[in-house]
Amino acid sequence: MSRTWRATACWGQLLALLAAACGGASNSPGEVTMTTGATLDVSSTAFAAPGTIPREYTCDGDDVSPPLAWSGAPSGTMAFAIVMDDPDAPVGTWVHWVAYNLPPDTVALPAGGSRALPAGAIDGKNSWGRTGYGGPCPPGGKPHRYSFRVYALDATLGLAAGASKTELERAMKPHVLAAGEMVGSYGR
Repeated sequence: MSRTWRATACWGQLLALLAAACGGASNSPGEVTMTTGATLDVSSTAFAAPGTIPREYTCDGDDVSPPLAWSGAPSGTMAFAIVMDDPDAPVGTWVHWVAYNLPPDTVALPAGGSRALPAGAIDGKNSWGRTGYGGPCPPGGKPHRYSFRVYALDATLGLAAGASKTELERAMKPHVLAAGEMVGSYGR
């Protein structure tokens, strides 16, 4: 096989992967495609994006989820899902929180709300292998970014407790009506 042909084949494979990863509106390339162009507004009273996440919401503090609020859900929203992750982690994206099947009338969670989700809501598994919220806990050095994404879904999902981010994304992919993101940072 010639070097030119191998290079062409590699470029073709790379382009196919990029096309698949970017094939639709999503908040993280290749993860979730929205069925509408609606966007949720996600905010917190604890910090303004893209500001610093206060210590109390990290492993250096109380390790509770910050208060979150969202608005702009389209009609037909039957549930919400939340994913928080750190794309700057040295081992690849580190998942800090996965929650799904939050009732459609939920528009906010108080500080520590991950410990008392609304009735019917389910916690997924984070990268520590636990369910629930695990706050920012980066190694020393440059601050990491933490993405809080909220998804409005047109259905509740038939996932058991403890589903991973990947399992959630696969299950909700055809059901996302709108999504929004808020990013904060934390360093040590």
